[in-house]
Amino acid sequence: VQLVESGGGLVQAGGSLRLACAASGRTVNRYSTGWFRQAPGKEREFVAALAATGGITWYADSVKGRFTLSRDNAKNTVYLQMNSLKPEDTAVYYCAAYSSGSVYSPESYAYWGQGTLVTVSS
Repeated sequence: VQLVESGGGLVQAGGSLRLACAASGRTVNRYSTGWFRQAPGKEREFVAALAATGGITWYADSVKGRFTLSRDNAKNTVYLQMNSLKPEDTAVYYCAAYSSGSVYSPESYAYWGQGTLVTVSS
């Protein structure tokens, strides 16, 4: 599985961005997809995950109500819509293909994209 993120950029606080995770090598409805982020000097942290069935989602408390996952099976792409962005959302965002274990743990994911930078200015 190869994953490629896009959609990052610079946005003012309160603004929105939509990140995309395009997959190749396996269709996105065959595995759960997670989003993580890593800010400078901090560990990689869980943001959100979408089950393979598409019917179950998980969100970190810090983004619940602001971020929304969706999937386009025809494009083999998972999206992370980010609204009401805050400066503390600034990080490199990664998507990953789930393997086994807790969806909240980076160790549970077998394949990772290269990341896309999101910068939120105050």
